[in-house]
This record gives sequence, structure tokens and C-alpha cells, in this order.
Amino acid sequence: MKEIRAKDLRNLSNEDIIKKLKELSSELLNERGLSSMGGAPHNPGKVKSLRRQIARIKTVLREKGVRV
Repeated sequence: MKEIRAKDLRNLSNEDIIKKLKELSSELLNERGLSSMGGAPHNPGKVKSLRRQIARIKTVLREKGVRV
């Protein structure tokens, strides 16, 4: 999965950003569930990447004044 840049997020509409946030949050939930059940993740750095992308999206939404 490709990292999302803040510059690209600022060009999207609020609805698209919120949709992406929900998508990434559910993906993070799945990855955490997999690791908590003792399964080895396919990509160990994916959880960190997902967390950073979610934080980046929340930062952009806050700059725009949108509450999530």
C-alpha cells in the first residue's frame, strides 16, 4: 500500500478523506487482530505505517476544521 502524503490529502474533499480514514482504521483493526491471535503479519512495518497514515489524515482534517 502506498503512503498518503498530506499534500495529496489536502486536495481531496472532506468526504473522501473521511472514507479513507474509515478504510485505514478497519485495516489496522484487522492487522492488530491477526497479530493478537499469534499470527505473523505479512509485513511487520504495516501497523506502524497504518498508524502514521491515520494520524496524517486526522491532522489534515483538523486543519480543515472538520470534526471526526
